Parts: sequence; C-alpha cells; structure tokens
Amino acid sequence: MVINDGIQLTITITLFVLSYIFYKINVSFCCFFILVAVFTTRNTPVNLAGMAIERYIAICKPFHHSQICTVRRTYIVIGLIWFISVAPDITDLFVTLATESLSFFHGSVFCLRQNVFKDPILAYKRKAFDIIYFSCVFLILMVTYLRIMLAARAVSTEKTSAQRARNTILLHGVQLAMCLLSYISPSVEIILHLIFPGRILEIRFANYLVVYILPRFLSPIIYGARDKKFRKYLIMYFLSKSCSDRLRQGPPQDKDSI
Repeated sequence: MVINDGIQLTITITLFVLSYIFYKINVSFCCFFILVAVFTTRNTPVNLAGMAIERYIAICKPFHHSQICTVRRTYIVIGLIWFISVAPDITDLFVTLATESLSFFHGSVFCLRQNVFKDPILAYKRKAFDIIYFSCVFLILMVTYLRIMLAARAVSTEKTSAQRARNTILLHGVQLAMCLLSYISPSVEIILHLIFPGRILEIRFANYLVVYILPRFLSPIIYGARDKKFRKYLIMYFLSKSCSDRLRQGPPQDKDSI
C-alpha cells in the first residue's frame, strides 16, 4: 500500500506540475499519467479490503493463519488486487483507440480524464464501477469489523490482539472515507467554480491537496504512531531536539543581573 501511494503521489504531482508549467501536454503522455493515477487510486480501497480480511483471519482463525496467509498466496493476492484495479479502466483506453483518430493522440490537451476519454458511455461505466467497488469494500470492512468485535467478546485471552485488529479495521474505514473524496471531488470542483468564477487554478490546487495529499499524508503518521518502537524513538527524537534547542539558547538571564 505504501508503494502504491508513493506511485500515486509521484504521478499526480508530476501531472499537476506539468499542467501548471505547460497547461496543455501531449495526449499520449496524458493517457499514461491518467491511467496510472486511476489504477493506483482504485487500488487503495481494494488494498484496504485485503488487509481487513487478513486481520479477520488472524483473529478469528488464528490456527489457520500461517497456512492461509503464506508468502506465495500473498503475491497471488497482490497480483489479483492489481488486476481488479486495472481491468475496469484499461477499457477506457481501448474504447478511445477505437473511436478517436490517430491525429488526436498527437495533439495536446489540458490533461483531465474527461478531455481524453470523452465517450459518454465511459462516464456511466466509471460511476457504475465506483459504486460497485466501494460497496464491496464497505461490506467487507463492516463484516470483518463485526466478526472481530464478536470474537473479542467471546475470547477473553486475546482481547488486546482483537482490540488492535478492531482499531485497524476502523482505521481502514477512515481511509475508505478519505478515498471517497476522490470520487466526489469533480462535483465539488464544479460547485466551487460556480461560486468562485475565475479561481479555477486555486480551486484545483486546494482540491488536490485535500483529496490526494492529505489522506496519503495521514496514513503513515497514524500507522507509525501506533507502532510502539516507532513511537518510542519519535518521542526520544523530539525530547533530544527540545533539549538541544534549549542548550543553544543558553541559560536564562536574570533581569536584576542585567
């Protein structure tokens, strides 16, 4: 998931900077950037579902966890997640190749998805898959959370482990809610453009920060702060930095001596 978010941020930042510098870029390059950004964006909620299922197996079926969650099966699941993320949106490229002339791909456009994949059917297909994907992920998170909560109540010996797993599922739910922002952002952008005409660049920049940067900035902080070793060294770092700053400033001077 960290690698996926890293790719997503790299691509979207590159695309955002290019849009600001050149405004219009080549359609072929735009297709590549948009498709990779869409694949990695769709990959995030599917990853959350996979992680929730793994936590469910670890808590509710602990004796079978090592046999079910092997390294080989993990690689297979990762490949399946990428296939599920890529398959619905790669068809946009095939439809565009079939409907647009070759000269279109040599031209330049402002790099937005609707400017490249212009067929109206693709927009309806996109909405349908968004609803299906997020409904499935939401159901998986709800079922795994409820099963883990019931397991925590039934078993008295592993309450700490079950509570940590339950908190992990809740964090996945928060991340899923953040992922939903990327699907409502086009509508919000249109509304803000009507309220603040002539501020389209500022609106897009603010939208980009809130929808793409903020969720992927919070995730590593939340997971890092939950790790005991990381939290210990983080506290030590801030304490040592605070002490070194005080030593640099020197001892406080008495007003009477001045």
